Amino acid sequence: MFAFNIQVKLPFYAKALSFLLLGLFFELCSLVLSGRVWATAQESFSNPILSGFYPDPSIVRVNDTYYMVNSTFEWFPGMPIHRSKDLVNWELIGHGLHRQDQLKLQEGLGDYNGIYAVTIRHHQGVFYLVTTCVQCTRGGNFYVTAKKPEGPWSDPVWLDSPGIDPSIMWDDDGKAYYVGHGNLTGKEAWVDQQGVWLQELDTRLGKLVGPRKQLTFGHANNASWTEGPHLYKINGQYLLLVAEGGTGYFHSVTAHHSKSVWGPYVADYVNPVLTHRHLGRDYPIHSIGHADLVQTQKGDWWAVMLGKRYVEGATLLARETFLTPVKFEGETPIFNPGIGRVTLTQKRPNLPWSPVKKTPIRDDFNSPTLALQWNMLRTPQSQWYSVGNGSLVLQPRIQNLRALTNPSFIARRIEDHVFTATTQLNFSTLKSGEQAGIAIYRNSQSHFTFMKEADALVVTQVRQGVATRIARIAYTHDTVVLSAQARGRKLQFLFGANEADLKPIGRELDMAVISFEEAFGFNGPYVGMYATSEQKAASQARFAWFDYKSL
Repeated sequence: MFAFNIQVKLPFYAKALSFLLLGLFFELCSLVLSGRVWATAQESFSNPILSGFYPDPSIVRVNDTYYMVNSTFEWFPGMPIHRSKDLVNWELIGHGLHRQDQLKLQEGLGDYNGIYAVTIRHHQGVFYLVTTCVQCTRGGNFYVTAKKPEGPWSDPVWLDSPGIDPSIMWDDDGKAYYVGHGNLTGKEAWVDQQGVWLQELDTRLGKLVGPRKQLTFGHANNASWTEGPHLYKINGQYLLLVAEGGTGYFHSVTAHHSKSVWGPYVADYVNPVLTHRHLGRDYPIHSIGHADLVQTQKGDWWAVMLGKRYVEGATLLARETFLTPVKFEGETPIFNPGIGRVTLTQKRPNLPWSPVKKTPIRDDFNSPTLALQWNMLRTPQSQWYSVGNGSLVLQPRIQNLRALTNPSFIARRIEDHVFTATTQLNFSTLKSGEQAGIAIYRNSQSHFTFMKEADALVVTQVRQGVATRIARIAYTHDTVVLSAQARGRKLQFLFGANEADLKPIGRELDMAVISFEEAFGFNGPYVGMYATSEQKAASQARFAWFDYKSL
């Protein structure tokens, strides 16, 4: 690639310096090619900062490092924790819910029940995650703690409190306050009247103490689903941010102010301080809301929030995490000053550009443990998979994707509108009803499967609970490469004896099957490896590798 012809006689130290600089140059080239660093810092960034299923973001800064967490509902491990130095480049470092005995997301747990919005906070060397487990066997609000954000995280500390989306703040005197969601009156003056309330939290005892007080029912006199509260103390005043309007098209962020932590809280005249509902239903970013603020070490303010993106009229990647600057005018937080909305491109924060190592395209399963990007539905109660030595092995089981179970399904988030997902499978069976392959999954009622049977390959679509066989062709070899290729709403499955010789099976399908508009719900799309059987099976499905590639 490079040729050097140095004929000038240089002093020894000059030659040494030239070779040192040359070595550094090639090292930088190696880092760039490996994806560990970009050669130059970028002046702007692209939204979303976390694409794919990353809803309800919460953020905290510790010194010069930022940590963010998202809700996960029925997926295990839950509560993914990302780390960043510049608010733009994020690295997955662990999960708040990572042990089978920590909390059980039991079979029967419904689609998009489980772990709701999480708040991450840090106080005196301890990280806190506070959240709600909806419809869990042991449900309700709880928090877990850790000294390191990558874990290990504690067992849940359960709190006797109603509602969802809890948050914690520490005041200047060291007291901790729990900010809860709900209407303490038990009566509704309008439909879906919810609100935010406050109670002191004793973290030494692990319990709520003292009285509860309703702080607000929202900014509007018909505010629905006032939830997702975050309380801050800024320049001696209290700022309460809440989400209003539900997490759909009417989503918004409103601000409320008080001189006392107990209130009264007065709605800001600017409210809603952030929303996209006034931009019309054709605007490419919609459902913006559920924001959390963070101040940089340089004094600037930024906010993370959830939002959705349209592609050909469909929301394919569910709720994602966006970033926008905030400037205070008096007590009022102005989101993206001069623009007033979340944009797809934005001037980046005034922080050192700090790229992170990207997730490799290929997982060759050489590690004895699953990589952090892999998830399962609900908490596994038996060891139905093994990984290491160049393969992931799944046991076909009676549990399947259409039931609310913990099936033999290991999947990762779909993060792009244009992508390929490909794997090499070795699977041999003589029994009917045994299958192994890949699946694109949104929920139990909305997904695609591309499976190998005893003597055939089969594509099936489940659309709003109705299963349709799309294609079936004879195939008798044990090994096959299976691939899914998506370009916006267009999805095509392919197969072949090797990666270089793939051909389509069946017709082109519509990814809108797993969109928010058709599948609904709070969770998001995944793609991964799957095995199932109509009866107890002795066979195994062996996956040699799995590629996920953004195109």
